[in-house]
Amino acid sequence: MAWCAARSMSAPVVDLGSLRTGAPLIVGLCCVSVASKKLWCSSTLSPTKPFACMNATISSSAPAVGEKEAIQTEKAPAALGPYSQAIKANNLLFVSGVLGLVPETGKFVSDSVEEQTDQVLKNMGEILKASGLGYASVVKTTIMLADLKDFKKVNEIYAKYFQAPAPARSTYQVAALPLDAKIEIECIAAL
Repeated sequence: MAWCAARSMSAPVVDLGSLRTGAPLIVGLCCVSVASKKLWCSSTLSPTKPFACMNATISSSAPAVGEKEAIQTEKAPAALGPYSQAIKANNLLFVSGVLGLVPETGKFVSDSVEEQTDQVLKNMGEILKASGLGYASVVKTTIMLADLKDFKKVNEIYAKYFQAPAPARSTYQVAALPLDAKIEIECIAAL
């Protein structure tokens, strides 16, 4: 890009520093060639074609993410590793993947995907409640299944917890889940 800047002595140089609105802005170097009312980016500029070159550098420290608060409740299974049940940050609640474990025993409710799904959603509800929220606050879920053939069974249970408009959702079959679970669900909720 130094070549472009050196070649553009007569081309306009725009200083975007004066346009800064207080929000962080990242701008790179950009060279553009203009000819015959067509606009295209060019890495090999011809000296006979008109072009403009913009060179802007704005430095700003990244904005603080804001305070984050860990959520923990005894009414849902404890985290199985170095993570939180949920984190509140920037007006959102991020709930870690939840398994169908009974909080009092730490064991699966059963081997049935339907019962594990129901227990997962009950556990998720307790985490949401500990955050002052409910299922209606959930905007996105991600479901991980040990077997995608269980998709229909899971949907029947899931529909009992999430009413219209249902959250956005992704569902995946994964190679394995912690403790050989049949299902794990994580979510994001709006505060």
